[in-house]
Amino acid sequence: MAAFSLYTFSTVSTRAIPCYWPYSRESRSRTITIKIRCFASASASASASLPSTSNPKVVVTRERGKNAKLIDALANRRITCLELPLIQHTKLSDVDKLSSLLSSSSFDWTIITSPEAGLMIVQTQKLLVHRAAGTPKVTVGVVGAGTACVFEKIQPSLKQSLNVAFMPSKAIGKVLAVELPDNGNQRCTVLYPASAKASNEIEEGLTKRGFEVTRLNTYTTELVNHVDEIVLEQALLAPVIAVASPSAIRAWISLIPEPQRWDNAVACIGGTTALAAKKLGLRNVYFPENPGIEGWVNSILEALQVQNQLQKV
Repeated sequence: MAAFSLYTFSTVSTRAIPCYWPYSRESRSRTITIKIRCFASASASASASLPSTSNPKVVVTRERGKNAKLIDALANRRITCLELPLIQHTKLSDVDKLSSLLSSSSFDWTIITSPEAGLMIVQTQKLLVHRAAGTPKVTVGVVGAGTACVFEKIQPSLKQSLNVAFMPSKAIGKVLAVELPDNGNQRCTVLYPASAKASNEIEEGLTKRGFEVTRLNTYTTELVNHVDEIVLEQALLAPVIAVASPSAIRAWISLIPEPQRWDNAVACIGGTTALAAKKLGLRNVYFPENPGIEGWVNSILEALQVQNQLQKV
């Protein structure tokens, strides 16, 4: 196997440089403070010279504070991780409409396709209880087990008003749109709080089936404002990077000086993220057929196994 790629120490003074989301019609620059270094090939001896503690096997990239479950699952298999958050969530104005819609309207379903959207529903419900504004009964459909976990952790009093009643056979938006029950209603109503960057496949699929969908773009995902230079160097050496969204893939590509020369493995949480990775030119992409933490871990293990075999060649 060719030696891993990393940064040589031909350092230019530290300064803020623009970092672009690639392959977008409207490239948006964000400033990230890192040192400009030249991409080069590192010999095996150079990699070996680094302390073992600075050679993690997997880079986890979710928003800070949301990587613990994956880190713990990998730690149980004695796999070391490096946390490098690539994205951050920003609330949008639609989030302010949640409380009024939940308190004044009765939806047959509220569908949740991400932990972030789930947390917003939980927080809004808490606010309504605190205001004594009445506690609306919310029937929730979740896209998968990872999202359902948000509702499993809430206090018992909220569980009475937040009822998770549906999960599709496969944790994919298209499958949710096909399988969500209409309960015999000719005009079944759906509230869909989502990321502004989420596709339209769910509301389009439900609308074709006769559902009335109210979508709220309650948040968006953005590239983090700062990436630690030393952590990034370690991340570039890791055999596998684990990503959970197309936004994280775009963020990773924007941080690599020469993406075409980085050939380590990408383990994606599901097919949508994997497709984005392939479209952006990444080659060694792994993902589970059914998205979720268990399948994600298995994909990481598969990627590590292949990378280890390549190292022995």
